[in-house]
Amino acid sequence: MKQAFSKFEKARILGARALQVAMNAPLLVKINQEDLEKIRFDALKIAEIEFESGILPISVKRPFPEKKESKLKRAKEKKISDHEKEELESKEEEEIVKEGEIMQLANPEDEQDEDSSEGNGEEE
Repeated sequence: MKQAFSKFEKARILGARALQVAMNAPLLVKINQEDLEKIRFDALKIAEIEFESGILPISVKRPFPEKKESKLKRAKEKKISDHEKEELESKEEEEIVKEGEIMQLANPEDEQDEDSSEGNGEEE
């Protein structure tokens, strides 16, 4: 049974084996001198020939995520009475009003005064 490799796995295997061949590792396939001269003693081509023959002793480990058989539990919601909800809403409204007082809207008259002083070259 020949295992199917992804293009990334194949590239990694060929690269590792080509490096071994380039470092004078023994060849795993009998290749005659003529064929070696045709491929110009290219380590990558030799690795491809060995890969295609299926005799490389290189394996690929593919880790899979662990399966969990436990059932999912629904998160418990805190029960709030209507009275408590009203109190929370009133507190939020008060905070919004306070923030609104801090962030007052700009008056168009104020903006015109600033624009006119910039045009004259005067600084305040």
